[in-house]
Amino acid sequence: MSDFFNRHRSVIGSLLVALQFGLLLLLAVLATPRMWQGNLSVTSLGLAGLSALLGVWTLAYNRLGNFNIHPTPKASGTLITGGPYRWIRHPMYSAVLLGAAAMAWAIEPLVGIAAWCALALILLTKASLEERWLREHHAGYAAYCQQCKRFVPWVF
Repeated sequence: MSDFFNRHRSVIGSLLVALQFGLLLLLAVLATPRMWQGNLSVTSLGLAGLSALLGVWTLAYNRLGNFNIHPTPKASGTLITGGPYRWIRHPMYSAVLLGAAAMAWAIEPLVGIAAWCALALILLTKASLEERWLREHHAGYAAYCQQCKRFVPWVF
C-alpha cells in the first residue's frame, strides 16, 4: 500500500483536499439558515471563535507561502516548530475541525455528527500521509513528532 500512496501522491492528496472542502461546504450550507436567523448557540459561537483564534495564530507562525493545503510538502518549505506548532503538529487541521464543529453544532445532530466525523477521518488520513512525506522531506520531523501531539495538545 505504501508504494501505491507514494506513486499516486498528487491524486490521493487532491482527492483528500476535495473531500475536505466538500464536507466543509456541506456543513456551511446546512448551517447557513441558523446563521442568517441569528439563532446560533453559545457553543457554536465559542467553537467558531476558538477556530478563528487558532487559525490566525497558526498563520502568524507559518506564513501562506510555506504551507500547502495539499498533503505533499512544498519543496522549499521550512519546518515550523514555534507558536501553536510547539504543542500541535497540525494546528490548521485542528482549527478546521473546531470550525466544522461549530457548524455541525448548528444543524440537525445526526447529520452534523456524521459530517464532522467524516471530516475528522479525512483530516486524520491527510495528516498521516503528510507526516510520512514530511519525514522524508525534513530530517528533524520524526524527532519533532515525539515532542507534540497531532491535533490536541497533550492528548492526541
